[in-house]
Amino acid sequence: MNIKRKVYQILTLTLVWSVFIFACQQKETTPPVVASHIKPVDMVYPFLDTENSRWFFFSSASRPFGMVNLSPDMKIDGAWNSGYRYQEDTIKFFSHIHAWQLSGVPVMPTTGDFKGHKGPDVYGSLYSHDQETVFPGYHQVKLKSYGINAELTSTTRVGFHRYTFEKPNQNSILLDLGTVLGPSPTKYGHAEKVSDKEINGYALMTKTHRRPKDTYVYFHIELEKPFSAMHAWKDGKLSGEVTEFDGTKGGVYLTLDDTQKTVLMKVGISYVGTEQAKLNIKAELDHWDFDKVVKDSKQEWNSQLSRIEIEGNDEQQQRRFYTDLWKALQGRRIISDANGQYCDMTGDSPRTGQIPLDERGKPKFNHFNSDSFWGAQWTITTLWDLVYPEIAEQFVNSMLLMYDDGGFIPRGPSGGNYTHVMTGASSTPFIVGTYMKGIRNFDVEKAYEGMRKNHMPGGTMGRAGYEHNTIKGGGLEYYIDRGYIPFPMDSKKWGGHQDGAGQALEYAYQDWCLAQMAKSLGKEDDYKLFMTRSNNWKNIFDPETKWMRPKEQDGSWREPYDPYEYEGGFVESNASQSTWYVPQDLKGLAEMMGGNDAAAEKLNTSFETAAKMEFTSGKSHAKELDEQNKRIPINYGNQPSIETAFVFNHIGKPWLTQYWSREVVDKVFGDLSPKFGFSGDEDQGLMGSLSVLMKIGLFEMRSGADIEPKIDLGSPIFNKITIHLNKEYYTGDKIEIIAPKNSLENRYIQSAQWNNSELSTPEINHRDLTKGGVLTLDMTDKPGSQ
Repeated sequence: MNIKRKVYQILTLTLVWSVFIFACQQKETTPPVVASHIKPVDMVYPFLDTENSRWFFFSSASRPFGMVNLSPDMKIDGAWNSGYRYQEDTIKFFSHIHAWQLSGVPVMPTTGDFKGHKGPDVYGSLYSHDQETVFPGYHQVKLKSYGINAELTSTTRVGFHRYTFEKPNQNSILLDLGTVLGPSPTKYGHAEKVSDKEINGYALMTKTHRRPKDTYVYFHIELEKPFSAMHAWKDGKLSGEVTEFDGTKGGVYLTLDDTQKTVLMKVGISYVGTEQAKLNIKAELDHWDFDKVVKDSKQEWNSQLSRIEIEGNDEQQQRRFYTDLWKALQGRRIISDANGQYCDMTGDSPRTGQIPLDERGKPKFNHFNSDSFWGAQWTITTLWDLVYPEIAEQFVNSMLLMYDDGGFIPRGPSGGNYTHVMTGASSTPFIVGTYMKGIRNFDVEKAYEGMRKNHMPGGTMGRAGYEHNTIKGGGLEYYIDRGYIPFPMDSKKWGGHQDGAGQALEYAYQDWCLAQMAKSLGKEDDYKLFMTRSNNWKNIFDPETKWMRPKEQDGSWREPYDPYEYEGGFVESNASQSTWYVPQDLKGLAEMMGGNDAAAEKLNTSFETAAKMEFTSGKSHAKELDEQNKRIPINYGNQPSIETAFVFNHIGKPWLTQYWSREVVDKVFGDLSPKFGFSGDEDQGLMGSLSVLMKIGLFEMRSGADIEPKIDLGSPIFNKITIHLNKEYYTGDKIEIIAPKNSLENRYIQSAQWNNSELSTPEINHRDLTKGGVLTLDMTDKPGSQ
C-alpha cells in the first residue's frame, strides 16, 4: 500500500476499501468490487517491474502509441537495463523517445553553476519516490539537487514540460546533443536559435546492430516566455553564447530570466524535419494550459481502458489487470506526423513519404515503429482484433505502406528501417487473423501479395534475425526442398536465431495461416502449396522421444540430444517448450504422441515441473539465461510456449487449461511491485495482452486465421467482464462474461452458455461473439467436462 500512496494521491486507503477487503476475506466466492467512482485509468500502476526496465518499457507522459514517450532516465547506456530504473537514485535527464531501437531529445532543467558540459553523470539530479507522482499521461518529480519541481505530460507528438524553480539561481534548461541514449549514441547534433522563445534542430542517432542506418530525430522547442540567451558546449568545454550549434559531443542550454518561477516548454518531435516538428505542435498543442493537457491525456487513456470493465477479485488484481491492458496499448510507437508525412528509410537515403488523406484532409492511418510481431499470434492479434479493431487495421495499413516503400512487409520496423528482427514471417498471422475477422479496410490483394513474397525464396522468411545484407540465414530453401532446416545449417553465422527446428515450426504455422487466406481468396493452387508446407513440422518430430528434435545436414537426428537444451536448434527456447508449437494441427501432434491422453500426460508433466520454477526462467531478464533456469519445460517469460495452457482445450482436457491457466496468472501475472511483473520482457504489449486475455478467459490458438475464427474459453479471474465493442466494425454492442461463483478454488467451468444456449465445447465463434451477448459460466471447484 506504501507504493500505492506514492503513485496515486487520489487512491488513499479508505473505509470503503477496508470493508471491501474484509468482505473478500470473509467470503471468497463474493470478492469485493472496486468502488464505482474509481476509473480504470486510476487503477494503473506505472511502476510495475521498473527495477527490470528495458529502454522502451517504462511510460508516463505519453498517449496511446504516442511518438513522444517523455520520462526520466536513470540509466542511459544500452537497450537493456536502461531508461527509467526504479532502484536508481539519480535522474540523468528527461528524454522524449523511448521506442524500439529509437531514442532522442534529452533535456534537463538546472540551477547554479552550469555543469552540462561535464556529462550526465555530473549534471544529473538526486530524487526520491516520496516526491514523485505518476499516472498515465503525467509524471511529476522533485529534482532535489536543483530545487526544481518537474512536471511532464504530452500529446501524441509533443512533450509538454512545467518546471517550478524554488528560487532564482542561474536557472537554465539544457539539451544534450552528444550523449549516449539507450540503444544508440548521438552521432551528431544541430541546434539553432529561431527567436527568443524558440529553437530547433536535430540529433542524428547512430545505427545499431538491429536498426541498420543512422536515423534523424528532429525537434522544435518553444518556451512560453523569452529565454535570456542560448549557450553551447563541445568536447567538455563551454563555448559561450551562440545562435547555432553543430557538431559532436556537445549541446546547448537556454539561460532563463530568474524572475520566472514557473517555466512552460513544448518539444515537438518529427522524423521528417524541423518544420514538421513545429507543425506537430501547431496541430496538437496550440495553447499553454498544462493542466488541460494532463486532463485530456488522462481522459484519452481512460476511454481506451474502459473498453473492458471488470468486477470481482481484489484490488491488487484489478489494478494489475488495468496495468496490463495499459501496457498493451503502447511500446509500438507512431512515427508519422500529424499531417501524415513520415520518413522512409528503406532506400539508400531518407525519403519523405505521405500517408493517403481522407476527405477531411486527415491521414487515413498512422505509420508505426515496433519490435517484432514474433509472438503476436497469441497476444495482440487477439486483443486488438476483438477490443481495438481500429488499431489492428492501422497496423496492417502501416505494414502495407512499408511494403510499397521497400518491397517487403516488415516483421519489426524501426524509424522507417527494416530490422529483420527475430525470425520467419511473423506479420502473416497478424494480418490473416485480422482479415478473417472481417477487419478489411486495407488492400487485401496487396496484403496477400506481400505475405506470399515473404514466404518465398528471396522473402523475409529467408532471413535470420537482423540479417540485413543477405538472405541465407533463414534456411528457407532447405525448408522447401527437404521439409526441415538443418541444425547447424551452416558454418557461417548469417544472423541471429539460426535455430533450424524452431524456425521450421514457425514457418509451418505461418504457411498454414497464409493457406487459409489463399483459400478465402479462391487461390486454390496456393492453398495446396502452403498447406503441404504447413505439415513440415512432422519432419522434426522424433517418434522415439516424442519431442521435436533438430536434424543434421544429412537428415539424421541430432546427437547428443537433450530436450531441455536452450537454443539447441530452437529459437529462444528448448525442445520441451517448442514441441507444442503446432497450433494448426494439435490433433495431429497428439496422435503422433500416442493419442490425447498420452499428449495430455506429457504436457501436464511439463507444467508440473515448470510450476516448481513458477513457470518462468527467472523473475527478470537478467536471470533467464542462468543454466538451471534455461532448462524449464514451459516458460511464460517469453513467447515460444505461451500457448501451452490452452493446448489442453484441443486435446480433450479443458479442465487442465482452466487449472494451469489460473496457476500461470497467479504466479506470473499477479505481482504489483517495481521488483516483479513480467518475468523477463514485456515486449511492447505482447505479454501485457497475454495477461489480459488469460484473466478474461479468452484466447486464440490459431490467431483467428481459420476460415471461421474461433476463440478458446479459459478460466476468467473476475466475476463479471464487460467488453464494449467498436460498432464501426462489429454489429454487437457489448460482450458480458458472467461467472458469479468464480473464486481462487472455483476455477473450473461446469457449464457454459452463450445467450442461454449451452456450449458443448470450450470455444465460441468470433463471429457470434462479436454480435454481442452474454457468456454465462457456472464455476466450481471440481473439474468438469467443459
